[in-house]
Amino acid sequence: MAMPSTPFHKILIANRGEIALRIIRSARALGFRTVAVYSTADADARHVQEADQAVCIGEPLPSQSYLCIPAILEAAALAGADAVHPGYGFLAENEAFARACKKAGLVFIGPSPEAIAAMGHKAGAKTLMQAAGVPCIPGYQGDDQSDARFAAEAERIGFPVMIKAAAGGGGRGMRLAPSAKAFPALLQSARSEAEAAFGNPELILERAMVAPRHIEIQVFADRHGHAIHLGERDCSVQRRHQKIIEEAPSPAVDAVLRERMGATAVAAVKAIGYEGAGTLEFLLDGEGNYYFMEMNTRLQVEHPVTEAITGLDLVELQLRVAAGEPLPLAQAEVRFDGHAIEVRLCAEDVAQGFMPQSGTMALWQMPPQLRVEDALRSGAEIPPFYDSMIAKLIAHGRTREEARRKLMAGLEDAVALGVTTNQLFMQRCLAHPVFAAGGASTAFIDQQQEELLASDSATQDRAAALAAVLLCDVAGERPSQGRPLTHTLPISLRFTLDGRMLGAGVVRAHPDRFSVGIDEGVFEIDRVERVQTSVRFVCNGLAERAVCHRDGPLLLLHYRGRQLRVEDHTRAAALKSGDAAGDGKLRASMNGRVVAVMVAVGDSVEAGQPMVTLEAMKMEHVHAAPSSGRVTALHVKTGDQVAASRVVAELAIEAP
Repeated sequence: MAMPSTPFHKILIANRGEIALRIIRSARALGFRTVAVYSTADADARHVQEADQAVCIGEPLPSQSYLCIPAILEAAALAGADAVHPGYGFLAENEAFARACKKAGLVFIGPSPEAIAAMGHKAGAKTLMQAAGVPCIPGYQGDDQSDARFAAEAERIGFPVMIKAAAGGGGRGMRLAPSAKAFPALLQSARSEAEAAFGNPELILERAMVAPRHIEIQVFADRHGHAIHLGERDCSVQRRHQKIIEEAPSPAVDAVLRERMGATAVAAVKAIGYEGAGTLEFLLDGEGNYYFMEMNTRLQVEHPVTEAITGLDLVELQLRVAAGEPLPLAQAEVRFDGHAIEVRLCAEDVAQGFMPQSGTMALWQMPPQLRVEDALRSGAEIPPFYDSMIAKLIAHGRTREEARRKLMAGLEDAVALGVTTNQLFMQRCLAHPVFAAGGASTAFIDQQQEELLASDSATQDRAAALAAVLLCDVAGERPSQGRPLTHTLPISLRFTLDGRMLGAGVVRAHPDRFSVGIDEGVFEIDRVERVQTSVRFVCNGLAERAVCHRDGPLLLLHYRGRQLRVEDHTRAAALKSGDAAGDGKLRASMNGRVVAVMVAVGDSVEAGQPMVTLEAMKMEHVHAAPSSGRVTALHVKTGDQVAASRVVAELAIEAP
């Protein structure tokens, strides 16, 4: 019996940023109208401007906007939408949201509420998979959520053990407990983050596998009983249990293993009458054994790599399946072409433990030779309330090496000035011999961290020399004007380069030639040509180029794929020694919301003791006492929103 079609014409996208723009693109190509929703923090966002209509649904915090089901349904009614696409994150795997859409007469572009309930919850999904004979990682997913039961189950499973949020994904609410001693604090931290991110504090435990590969299978199913898989993606390169590089196909999966894993995934979705796009995630050991972890009942962040090698538009498939159409191809018709790799460009400070960053992206120029999924432009604000990922860069090649080479070059050319990103770190991951050989496991970043974070003094020194010449503008020596020689006395400069204070002497030896002395090095720079933000120059005989953005004493440089922040202190009073160190002040390390204050005025604390926890971009960050002492002042309370560098607490420092 043929299943009825479900026509719809206008789609409300219950999401933001790059994923909203991605859905708008495919929806528009099929003739659908689109409605964007936005928080007050996103009022000027690109997805708001590019949709046909847009509705403000609340304040910046996700709980007051993008997670507020009544506000989204009201927006759909106001705009006359008859379908909802949830994107990924936020409410995409929320059973209550899918039911509410259905009750309101809206087509939910995703699986049924029953399927979300069955597979979107880690504990329930594992139970179903075990019953179906799918191999699962040993663990605990019971109803008893007491600390005592978890401690006992962790001992039974054996350390190290992984603590996971039962109701979410994306690495939120996930902690690796190495021992029984560390377990209680990590359990509480995971529970708190799960509650904040998903509104559900429920957790599960799993045995921690040592250095596995993270392999996921993309599946699609329609309401007519057809289901297919579109191959695998390798998502092994992760930080904080969150993916940052994805590729398809996996270097660790051959045709035989692909068929086995694909068959497992297809059988699983058929068993529950699944409809739409879904992804089954597995851990793969060195012997080719794979174990089910979870199912994401939505579109994945990394879907572009699958699109690149199959030639399919996965959002288009979602829309067609939701409208009641059968899948347009059978399993035997799925073809794979070449290799694709994606990197996630994130607003974060890698050197500070991948700490999320926010602020104004002063200059944003993405490489035209790559597929780039983003929602930014020069001058755009990156708010502190949402995920730190700001763009995805994807390269496709005939071979893995060709795709890797293209992505490395494009990533180096990408200009993102104003907010610290992981751009250089991503380049180093792609260039690392272990990744280049296809050998990266989930332990890759931990194992190679020293190399990936190593400083590059040679590049820093050359960048400092260029910065000194560009800063001569302040002293009235504009290098681009080619004015006659005025004097040969050095111009003394004092500036910071990524926080490091430097002194420099610049001598104009010729109208277009400069000799720059920094520390004990001397750099000869000539033929400096500036066209808008682009700079071409010759440094010690090597012609190069850079991109710069100037805002008063602040100079932002993009050079050799690096983002560099230069602040001119030439005319400023000399900094007092110890101005920001040893003063007993605890400062916020990023813009964020205070979710916990663990001390009170009058308490004695030891250096390193947790004092305040901030939440930024859906991650919690503990701020510890900078030294031992007594708490003399607290300037924040739970729920406060604070800016980076704000003093949140003060200590009377104990004498050594």
